[in-house]
Amino acid sequence: MRKLTVAILLVLALVLTAATAEEAQQTGLLRDVLVLFTSDVHCGVDQNFGYAGLQAVREAAIKAGNYVLLVDDGDSIQGESIGVMTKGEANIRLMNAVGYDVAIPGNHEFDYGMDRFFELAEMAEFPYISCNFVREGELVFNPYVIMEFEGAEVAFVGVTTPETMTSSTPRYFQNEEGEFIYDFSQGGDGSGFYAKVQEAVDDARAQGADYVIVMAHLGNEASVAPYTYADLIENTNGIDALLDGHSHDYDKVVMKNKDGNMVVRQACGTKLSAIGWLRISAKDGSIDTGLYTWDNKVSAPELFGLDNELSRLVAEETEDIYAQLSEVVGTANVDLIINDPVAVDENGRPIRISRSAETNLGDLAADAFRAAAGADIGFMTGGGMRTGLDKGDITVEDVLGVVPFGNKLGMVEATGQQILNALEYGASVVPGENGAFIHPSGLTYEIHTYIDSSVVRDDDNMYAGVEGEYRVKNVMVGGEPLDLDKVYTVAAASYVLVDHGDGQTAFDGAKLVWESDDVDYTYLVSYIKDTLGGVVGDGYEEPYGQGRVVAVEEAP
Repeated sequence: MRKLTVAILLVLALVLTAATAEEAQQTGLLRDVLVLFTSDVHCGVDQNFGYAGLQAVREAAIKAGNYVLLVDDGDSIQGESIGVMTKGEANIRLMNAVGYDVAIPGNHEFDYGMDRFFELAEMAEFPYISCNFVREGELVFNPYVIMEFEGAEVAFVGVTTPETMTSSTPRYFQNEEGEFIYDFSQGGDGSGFYAKVQEAVDDARAQGADYVIVMAHLGNEASVAPYTYADLIENTNGIDALLDGHSHDYDKVVMKNKDGNMVVRQACGTKLSAIGWLRISAKDGSIDTGLYTWDNKVSAPELFGLDNELSRLVAEETEDIYAQLSEVVGTANVDLIINDPVAVDENGRPIRISRSAETNLGDLAADAFRAAAGADIGFMTGGGMRTGLDKGDITVEDVLGVVPFGNKLGMVEATGQQILNALEYGASVVPGENGAFIHPSGLTYEIHTYIDSSVVRDDDNMYAGVEGEYRVKNVMVGGEPLDLDKVYTVAAASYVLVDHGDGQTAFDGAKLVWESDDVDYTYLVSYIKDTLGGVVGDGYEEPYGQGRVVAVEEAP
């Protein structure tokens, strides 16, 4: 195994070879600047490349003679058991050990609460930066850092998605009176957000930066407009490249900025399935980006027997946790999905569909929540499911990976009109993705996608009403048409029903009649073990669900 490890490092060294000193003299840089970046690790510390593989790549790049930086574009500390059970602390310890130079907060850095995130930021041996994370008008972190090399200064500007206000827990950004005291420069047509980023870019240039690299957690989902990476690039200038996260894609896009100059945007997927890179050439000063990808189901550390500091630290951090979570609670006779089992993107990677269409995993979770509360209706949102369940044994850890946020369940008494409004908001951007998309139990509905959405959002991107025709139609509860005036009981995560998660405010005013003591994954475990007798199969065979949500693409 030692020989295999050395071989990997030698191959990487060839890939990452630096420019010669003779070439470097043409720009002033003595060596290439290589920026390695990760995003949306979501606690995948031992998956795909793993942190041990990342450390090997970083060490190879340094040995090859490059100036090397390692940065993270957010959502690293939440997503699986190691995050939930240590509230992010183990993740920060591992990031310190890998040697990150700088990071930005994504929307899920706040999932353990604001006080906890600030504690974690203090533990970090690297700075967090963000030019648009504000408390009562004042920036919380520095907007950028400038790294000095022999021959060039490179600025990194941090940008956090304004969607954080709704995709994390909105009440975390409020004071005790329920007033928002934190914001992410959201609201309106996005012009305030663009201006905030432009201010940071201009200031970095004024401080002597030769290059400006934006570290962003923005993504490409239609539901976050006007805050996608494309919106930002089109409305700013002075940015040389944008390293992006949030939507878990792998796309490299070269597009024009406000002045018509070309800007490259690169993303790197999720859970260390790829390591992104940006290279500033010492030869001619040009910028290029790309990915080191890992497509094997067996992680790089396991496959190649990587034995380095990080492989040992990851084992130490996860050993006790995995022991607690290794109990087998059932068997899946079918794959339970969040990704399309057939369709792939242009890079051959699975396409996530759980935020825009029904899946069998969404059906299972909604059924579990409904059964736990004894409600008329159960809801599971697409954004609440983070991974699928493969055919075979199901462990507690597997279930926790599906719903890793530690949310409590709630049940409200809601009118039919409130339920219709909630469905309409969730369906507002279909076929695009929306974390608020609803997988139902005890209810079926159609989405007439040929009808433009009439959903209105407020300045914080929260649901504010419907001003026009509804695209959600033919809603049935227990086989009967939804009565807009009738009161029904609805079970879902309290994050959705009470805390305005994903901007869902349609249940405002609904009476909370029950809230769980335990967190949501325990009820999914109980449903699999007790209600289904430990076997998930009958009723969940079809990956695209039971026909509870039907998209109607053409007018009748």
